[in-house]
Amino acid sequence: MRMDEQELVRQIQDGDEMAFAKIVSMYKDRIVNYLYQFTGDYQKAVELSQETFLRVYFKANKYRPIAPFSSWIYAIASNLAKTEMKKMRKLSLVSLDDVANDLQAGTYSTDSSDSGLIRNLRQALASLHSRYKIPVILKDIEGFSQEEIAEILKKPLGTIKARISRGRNFLKKELEKALKDNKSLSKNKEN
Repeated sequence: MRMDEQELVRQIQDGDEMAFAKIVSMYKDRIVNYLYQFTGDYQKAVELSQETFLRVYFKANKYRPIAPFSSWIYAIASNLAKTEMKKMRKLSLVSLDDVANDLQAGTYSTDSSDSGLIRNLRQALASLHSRYKIPVILKDIEGFSQEEIAEILKKPLGTIKARISRGRNFLKKELEKALKDNKSLSKNKEN
């Protein structure tokens, strides 16, 4: 852990709001991006990041410098995101109009610069269970090491490695399926 972060946390524990503002400015964009990758909803990501920072401020006394501060703040954000995703799953309703519009659009593409591939990846990531989604996002998007992810999620390293591997395999299969669907859509349009 960087010494300045450790000192900032100590100052937050003493009630220093300026130290808290510095921590927020250091982590705000990273946490919002992480939560956006997790939820797929920018507004929800901003709300969850605000809740994350509120918890950092009010629970700063619970932080112990055993692990890096980044591990602690990402653990808070991950727990909030998991809870939110459970709520969203319970409340999710799919409009038949949306499904019909998606099917009519047929917007799948193999061109990496095309938003179709990005949309396919986002859909695959959205359908990935949080057990796998969180480690994959932390590893492949946020750039954490497997050891750091194990600390953040408080899981054994072997479990993290397996979840990253399974998550990546799921994403690969979903993208291959989307590519196959695109090819069959193209054939049907030609006929």
